[in-house]
Amino acid sequence: MNRVTIIGGGWAGLSAAVHAVNSGWQVRLLEAAPQTGGRARRITHQGLALDNGQHILIGAYRDTLALMQLVGVDTGKHLWRMPLTLRTPDGDGLRLPALPAPLNVLAGIVSARGWTWEDKWRLIRRAIQWQQQRFECSAGMSVAELCRGLPPAVMALMIEPLCVSALNLPPAQASAPIFLRVLQDALLGGIGSSDMLIPSVDQSRLFPDAAVQWLQQRGAEVVTGHYVEDLSPYLSSPVVLACPPWEAARLTHSINPAWSAQAAALQHTAIATVYVQAHAKVDWPYPVMALRSNSTAPAQFAFDKARLSGDTAMQGVIAMVVSASNGDREQISQAVLAQAREQLGLQHATVLFAVLEKRAAFACTPDVDRPSAQPGDQVLACGDYVQGPYPSTLEAAVRSGIQAVALLKGLHMRENTL
Repeated sequence: MNRVTIIGGGWAGLSAAVHAVNSGWQVRLLEAAPQTGGRARRITHQGLALDNGQHILIGAYRDTLALMQLVGVDTGKHLWRMPLTLRTPDGDGLRLPALPAPLNVLAGIVSARGWTWEDKWRLIRRAIQWQQQRFECSAGMSVAELCRGLPPAVMALMIEPLCVSALNLPPAQASAPIFLRVLQDALLGGIGSSDMLIPSVDQSRLFPDAAVQWLQQRGAEVVTGHYVEDLSPYLSSPVVLACPPWEAARLTHSINPAWSAQAAALQHTAIATVYVQAHAKVDWPYPVMALRSNSTAPAQFAFDKARLSGDTAMQGVIAMVVSASNGDREQISQAVLAQAREQLGLQHATVLFAVLEKRAAFACTPDVDRPSAQPGDQVLACGDYVQGPYPSTLEAAVRSGIQAVALLKGLHMRENTL
């Protein structure tokens, strides 16, 4: 068997490992942390299985869903599926009905609350314009420029929450072409593509645990707690770098200085997840609520962990997510707590736990310069930051792993030809 070493056990590395095994490669996966999963993994606090960050998948993430099913994950059981819902606690906002696209989008806009008829008509006209342009625009355009002229209510209750949750940047800083690609796949990708898929189990149970078990059952070697200092000992066979871009930059500095510099130059944005303990009954119409977000009320979404998981131990545990967060953990926690009391009516809530990932996602800005997936003759790279159509999402990570295995096959064919 052809041997490949994969450095990094996040979702990109696990995707590469699973697809490599399926393609006949002997896989050795090395992860520096004590557990796999990268930025989407389980953490435990006071006996509760929480996450280092709350993730929302959508129905358009077909490669992620297929990968989970391949390793034996019951996606119907482990993901709470609901129509795209951006409703705030006061009832304003968008909710798409269960209709085929684009009828669901049209009906959702017409029935949106908190928008005037003029607001709705202007959004419909703009959406038609985007479709006529095949969801394409200039590479240097921001989402704010793309949406110039849309009503403030539409921006606040639809564009801004979608942009910051998908690209982890506010519209003024986010890439319009990548935003349009996500919109196209979600809203026009077929039945269920725009649905929100919210994990009902912790992130490790959702995929990494099952992937590791699947790999080991098929002879792959998975080693955690193994930090790679230098690539030299591994270059007798192909290597896939599935580590964060700053680690990939370090490991490729002597192999490809230009690629290393490109990866090192990427800017990153933070995501905070503040777990709030509500000391009162949580009675929301949906398990996830959109929030009115601003500089003093920074969270964009709140998740009822008890309703999602069905676990009574999670009663009153609310995960509040601050994408594109600023400030330290204590500052963010106190701002989110005040927001929970004001917008969610949780007057006696307290902060249970907070996680701040300072480099959670690469900054998906206009004209962002993402490195290629092949920094060397025998060295490939995968991760949500490599060149591709998607922002820093689980789907981008999974697709990059698939791409790395396709490149592995190309390396093998060239070796056999020579």
